[in-house]
Amino acid sequence: MTAPGERRIVLVRHAKAVPKGTIDDFDRPLADRGRREAPKAGQWLAESGRPLGLALCSSALRTRETWQLMVSRLTEPPPAVYEDRLYNADTDTLMAVLAETGEAVTDLLMVGHNPGIHELAVALCGTGPTNLVRRIHDGFPTAAVVALALPGTWQDVAPGAGRPSAFWAPGD
Repeated sequence: MTAPGERRIVLVRHAKAVPKGTIDDFDRPLADRGRREAPKAGQWLAESGRPLGLALCSSALRTRETWQLMVSRLTEPPPAVYEDRLYNADTDTLMAVLAETGEAVTDLLMVGHNPGIHELAVALCGTGPTNLVRRIHDGFPTAAVVALALPGTWQDVAPGAGRPSAFWAPGD
């Protein structure tokens, strides 16, 4: 739960994709397991909190497919922006994209890739329930979702400022 004046960010790692190989990495689709897990992530999200104001999604095929399967479970789907800069982005790039988010958006979802999305979750984690902080630090499986409360504006987002409120993974 977020307090008045706080923002909420929901970070999602794309669902399980087909192995690297003959397909260009950017164009890798979801594997069968990913197609089963992504709607479950969407269902969990639909049942776990308030509506989202915006979804930022890497433009890679596997992240777009993950989002499209998740959004099918949301009763109030937010508008989505497919952002090339999120493809295999590092923490600094992800933070820069966050800082560009409009102030009217209080609840933001970001669908991305590891290691960047996991590193962002770890970087944002400050205080919070020990079990959640530890779990976020331990790893970020495919189709996992973490929600964090952030004080101030998107431009104010800084390492350690976030307070995790939930973590879900397909094995839960």
